[in-house]
Amino acid sequence: MKRVMFILILSLFFSFQSYSQTLQIFGGQKQNIYLGCLNCSNIEKESIWNEKGNYGNNNFSKSIWNSTGIYGSPQSNYSPWNRNAKYPPALKDTNGEFYGLLSTNEVNGYRAEFELAKKLYESHTMIKNDVNGWYYKIFGQSVVENK
Repeated sequence: MKRVMFILILSLFFSFQSYSQTLQIFGGQKQNIYLGCLNCSNIEKESIWNEKGNYGNNNFSKSIWNSTGIYGSPQSNYSPWNRNAKYPPALKDTNGEFYGLLSTNEVNGYRAEFELAKKLYESHTMIKNDVNGWYYKIFGQSVVENK
């Protein structure tokens, strides 16, 4: 079991490393509201993995980890965690290239299907309660405290 978990974590780490582009999350009906950086380090200000930054803070209005917010509530039409959301967030690189929708709706043809996105879909309810801990579990890097 530990070996399987190690292989899973290692594959997630390498899938993260394979994205040379920074992937950003954009929400709203027109997908023009910035919601943070998906694959940035947990020490970067705009990272969804930085609990001390806005986008990794589960109390910030534009955080996907805010269970009562428009972009993190499982009932919101703008949340990736609502399977029936009309407007789930889009993932784009810094050049604006579309990488898919961050959506738990498995039949959405535009849903992002890379390993990091899949890990968020299956673990988001646990991640929001321990963002830094999950950063370590997913990316296999030691958690660095913010300065």
